[in-house]
Amino acid sequence: MRVHLIGAVAALALALSGVAPSWAQNRQEHAAPHSVPRPPRAQQGHAGQWLRQHNNLPPEQQRKALQNDPQFRNLPPQQKQHLENQLNRFNSLPPQQRQQMLRRMDTFGHLTPEQKDTARQMHSQMQQLPPERRQAVRNAIQALRAMPPDARQRQIDSDAYRRQFTPQERSILGGASRLPLAPAGPNGPE
Repeated sequence: MRVHLIGAVAALALALSGVAPSWAQNRQEHAAPHSVPRPPRAQQGHAGQWLRQHNNLPPEQQRKALQNDPQFRNLPPQQKQHLENQLNRFNSLPPQQRQQMLRRMDTFGHLTPEQKDTARQMHSQMQQLPPERRQAVRNAIQALRAMPPDARQRQIDSDAYRRQFTPQERSILGGASRLPLAPAGPNGPE
């Protein structure tokens, strides 16, 4: 099955946003912004596969591979630019963060369509939060990742979380807790 480039780089966009699910169902991942079309399911491979295949190439060779991809060539100029920008942003990260992004994309690739929709909705809701609240919610998601699934909702419903988070923020946390959360990687939270 041919890897779908658009899905790979689009998933990268969410992974780079820092909201990408490090929430995994035995290793699963995050989604594309609604501005980037999702490919038909039959054509879609793992979102991070294109990047993994081209990860060890110098950025210039990656860009050439991207520009030579038939799917990429058929995109409108704005989408091409967006994907090139995402690839440049990915390449500007330290190697450890690039690997973290690839893990997130792999994780997203295994989510069910419903879980991907939940992840997209959570991403959209998180983008509406002020930056300091977005970070507080991310930190809470990290704490929830360390808990068994049955303890997550109890924590979200706790008095401490009710005082610390708004109903909207607790809704985001609830959505995250319903996704299969992967434990943090060996180098700490993702």
